[in-house]
Amino acid sequence: MELSLTTPALLFPAISLLMLAYTNRFVVLAQLVRDLYTQYKQQPNIILKEQIKNLRVRLKIIRNMQIYGALSFFFCVMSMFLLYAGSLFLANIVFGLSLLLLLISLGFLVSEVQISIHALNIQLEDFEIEIQREKK
Repeated sequence: MELSLTTPALLFPAISLLMLAYTNRFVVLAQLVRDLYTQYKQQPNIILKEQIKNLRVRLKIIRNMQIYGALSFFFCVMSMFLLYAGSLFLANIVFGLSLLLLLISLGFLVSEVQISIHALNIQLEDFEIEIQREKK
């Protein structure tokens, strides 16, 4: 199968939207860290501490998602340049690398979603404890 200039170009909107989603996740988590840290300083408790630890891990994963997504975008553009320059063999290799980097980025996304669910479970455990206290 011969790679044409339009093939890598098809990834542009997908990678751009993915990067936007990653950035939005980062912004929301950064604000949440600030809010929880303020609450923790006012009234320290183990739940807030665990949530902040969890968010730190998630922020590192999102950083990796963004790095691999940006590298994927870079190599996608590079493959288009190589196609334009007439280096079909090298363009194919670089485009394959772009796809591999995108897969790695998506793998980090799956990992971050799993940790996000764990964070919600921590919050729900706290909620269940409160409900049991109210029943007594």
